[in-house]
Amino acid sequence: MISKQHIIERFLSYVTIDTESDPNSDTTPSTVKQWDLAHKLTEELIAMGMKDVSIDENAYVMATLLSNVDHDVPTIGFVSHFDTTPDFTGKDVKPRVLENYDGKDIVLNVEENIILSPDYFEDLLLYVGQTLIVTDGTTLLGADDKAGITEIMSAMEYLIQHPEIKHGKIRVGFTPDEEIGRGAHKFDVDKFGADWAYTMDGSQIGELEYENFNAAGAVIKAKGKIVHPGYAKGKLVNSMYYAIEFINTLPRLETPEHTEGYEGFFHLYSIKGEVEETTLEYIIRDHDKAKFEARKALMHKIVTDLNTKFEAEVFSIEIRDQYFNMKEKVEPVMHIVDLAEQAMEAIGITPLIKPIRGGTDGSQLSYMGLPCPNIFAGGHNFHGRYEYVPVESMQKAVEVICKIAELAAEKK
Repeated sequence: MISKQHIIERFLSYVTIDTESDPNSDTTPSTVKQWDLAHKLTEELIAMGMKDVSIDENAYVMATLLSNVDHDVPTIGFVSHFDTTPDFTGKDVKPRVLENYDGKDIVLNVEENIILSPDYFEDLLLYVGQTLIVTDGTTLLGADDKAGITEIMSAMEYLIQHPEIKHGKIRVGFTPDEEIGRGAHKFDVDKFGADWAYTMDGSQIGELEYENFNAAGAVIKAKGKIVHPGYAKGKLVNSMYYAIEFINTLPRLETPEHTEGYEGFFHLYSIKGEVEETTLEYIIRDHDKAKFEARKALMHKIVTDLNTKFEAEVFSIEIRDQYFNMKEKVEPVMHIVDLAEQAMEAIGITPLIKPIRGGTDGSQLSYMGLPCPNIFAGGHNFHGRYEYVPVESMQKAVEVICKIAELAAEKK
């Protein structure tokens, strides 16, 4: 299999390129700097011998590994995104490679006393003795999802160099703007031409997921009236107090920090307020479609009830669906999940089949006609300074990709 050092060098070359996306941009990609990695990937795909390499006007990169068998085999796709989240800076990433992790605290940044500790992040103890790549504590790492890109690129390179491994036609795709919910918006499924695909965008080694949240975004606005505070009695209306009442009316424990597994939530992620107007921005999540619809209905009802209480149109609300649970589209073709499970077991990995408490490009692609479960990429603690990835997990992900291709060819 491809050496650890080769994977490390490839991964570091990707994460040191700033590809942070921007939800306030109307362009695709949402930031010009995403083109830097898109072009680099295009050049590498050509250099390694991939066919039909293309990059379109929106920076979507696609390529083909031709079949090396003489019988019909389904065309399988592998997809990852090259943008990083705007939740935390991805500028000037300075990764550090830590060999033979000893299970103790990792000092990421001495000056700022930033420590990655197994006392808080218990998953670290799964990787004692392995090679970890960590941040310097001032940026995210970008393993979400440059680990996935590293794995797909490395697997294609390995299959090209080892033609004795039999496989059908394989398509790879790399997308912009997944982190702001637009990764699949302009993905050309017909051009991609795969029977099904896998996103390499999960976390812990062994993860295999075909269920994700139904998702929506809500914007609630509360209106007030500004008057000089010295003459405000009976006249001033402070919208921020109204906004607090809305917040407190929602179920307090149905939030991300109090839920797990299949439990849904309301997540208030932004408040912008002045006396005259306060804006609350929420995301709404639930795996169960009926409960998802009930969550949206509850927010509408709270707005109506509060407007009635205050005898004025104090509140307005806008809710937009973002993506839906891919389970509905994957269950009719469960053999594609079974294939990935068999591939993991064949190389000694115990599959961890569980719901995604989030979304991937695969959720949208599944509704666009390309069933697309999600496979681990190996990283942990995404979207922040404590992000890390074990190199051995990336190696295993490369093996999974190759084994899926091999098993699909054997099954004819």
